[in-house]
Amino acid sequence: MDMMNEDTKSPKGLHILFVDDEEFLQELFGIELPRMGHTVTVCPDGETAVAALEQDRYDCLITDLDMPGMSGIELLTYAREVSEDIDAIILTGKSSLETAVAALRQGAFDYLTKPCKLIELKSLLKKISDKNQLARQYQAAKHQLDRVVGSSPIISQSSKMEHVEKLIDRVASTHSTVLVRGETGTGKELVARAVHQRSNRHEHPFVAVNCGALPENLIESELFGHCKGAFTGADKQRSGLFEVANHGTLLLDEIGELPKNTQAILLRVLESGEIRRVGDNQSFIVDVRVICSTHCDLEQMVEQGEFREDLLFRINPFEISLPPLRQRTEDIPLLAAHLYCRTHHRKQLEPEQIFDSATLGALRQATWKGNVRELANVVEHATILCDKLPITLAHLPSRFHAPTSDAAVHDVTATVANTQALPPLSLRELELQAIYAALERHNNHKPDAAKELGVSLKTLYNKLNNRLDRTG
Repeated sequence: MDMMNEDTKSPKGLHILFVDDEEFLQELFGIELPRMGHTVTVCPDGETAVAALEQDRYDCLITDLDMPGMSGIELLTYAREVSEDIDAIILTGKSSLETAVAALRQGAFDYLTKPCKLIELKSLLKKISDKNQLARQYQAAKHQLDRVVGSSPIISQSSKMEHVEKLIDRVASTHSTVLVRGETGTGKELVARAVHQRSNRHEHPFVAVNCGALPENLIESELFGHCKGAFTGADKQRSGLFEVANHGTLLLDEIGELPKNTQAILLRVLESGEIRRVGDNQSFIVDVRVICSTHCDLEQMVEQGEFREDLLFRINPFEISLPPLRQRTEDIPLLAAHLYCRTHHRKQLEPEQIFDSATLGALRQATWKGNVRELANVVEHATILCDKLPITLAHLPSRFHAPTSDAAVHDVTATVANTQALPPLSLRELELQAIYAALERHNNHKPDAAKELGVSLKTLYNKLNNRLDRTG
């Protein structure tokens, strides 16, 4: 190994797994890789490396090709199964070049022949670091794009959701307005995105707006746009969301929260296809498919004078109703596994590979008032506490922890003691519990719940949609 050094700027630090059976190289790379700005885990053989891959996530694998026991090729194959985005550098002697080329065909980033120069290794690591940086930038851009076009799959194996899938396929190819009903967190936006993606509008924008989160004095401007000088602060012309979604799909999420005066304007737009910016005298045509969603009982709101009956007829030529999570418990393990793997950017694992049987049982038996969104928060909580799979009951929020004995259920003193022994609730969990309790007291009517909690309606929506809002 040539000890040449380089004065060029080090790449952004990588998390590297180095595997070689030679003690000299183990010691050398254990010293030199941190000097280059990387963190490194050194393993003497493939079996030890497998255990390391199961416990941690690595950006780069540097492995000898010829080792006793598991070979470098076998280790590479396993590493790519565990983490498909890991980059591998193969170290090989000149006599094994043919095998090194075979490793490239199986996904290795590059190879170096022994003895190799540190300057060559440093150059390869910089290329990997630069590639990863570009990948992160791409993922950030894709995340922003997904807010417009969407890409998440519907995870389910239940008969109820199979029926929903059939309805999506049936209506997607039409131009009909669709009303998606379901409790908070059931995945209404996901269904709307699926309708868009399966339609002939899929190459055009998908735009989602939460009607309840818009300030009432700006709703018309947000939906239809405004002209310069239309109101105080309108210093330039602005396109509304109908215009942005032209030729595509516009999701009006929580349509029941739309004020009555805006309902009348929306009805006119749906009937004529014409919109007019605030402050403008001229209207123009847009080609937008509208999908509406709600957790409210719109028929009851019509009876109470809170929602226009003619608008209800206009938005409801085709309806898709989503079952709450408690009515499709067979989907809970699949959803939990999907949420875990999405958080860790890992290939999909089976639920039994992530959660032990007791935890899966507890997840199935929970009531899930917040549906998939609440499940996502529970999985996130467990992921933070869990250092090594499987996730157990101890990693779940405290409300999942059962008393230690039957006597504890009836013994107040023992119950208090058990409760004190459990991990305390986080501020986020306390907040969510208060929100869900208020929503239950007010039959999921968010304005009344927000009023009771002493927060604005927009704040309530932001807290419900925080973090994993793509789930519903």
